[in-house]
Amino acid sequence: MTAIALTHGHNDHINAAVALQDAVDAPILLHPDDSMLWHDLYGDRDPDADLHHGATLRAGGDELGVLHTPGHSPGGCCFVLESGGHVFSGDTLFCGGPGATGRSYSDFPTIVDSIRTRLLALPPETLVHTGHGDTTTVGQEAPDVEEWLRRGH
Repeated sequence: MTAIALTHGHNDHINAAVALQDAVDAPILLHPDDSMLWHDLYGDRDPDADLHHGATLRAGGDELGVLHTPGHSPGGCCFVLESGGHVFSGDTLFCGGPGATGRSYSDFPTIVDSIRTRLLALPPETLVHTGHGDTTTVGQEAPDVEEWLRRGH
């Protein structure tokens, strides 16, 4: 089954979801902790199904594991290619640090904890495909956690 799995509910990541759904006839999946962000844009309409930590999605013959990584938003999720080597981080982790935490419902200590416990647990060579900007690796970002904490963003 084709599905539209959203990494989080901020408008720049969901504003084309319904139009895409109309074009490809696929259900929209979003973590329930971001429902308030979804409803800010789409009113009473709900996503079609919930994403949850530990779920598995199928894409192009591959499987993607869902990691709940709150911080940029309460329902932020990353998708890990089960065969290894790739994670799609949405706005949780960028090249150079965590995603922004100045938006509504964001929290810096939470995003750092998500990165430490969920993403930095992946092998260092794992490619991190970000929601904006350059690709990085887990190993490239791991040594900088203490710097992120010092700068506070």
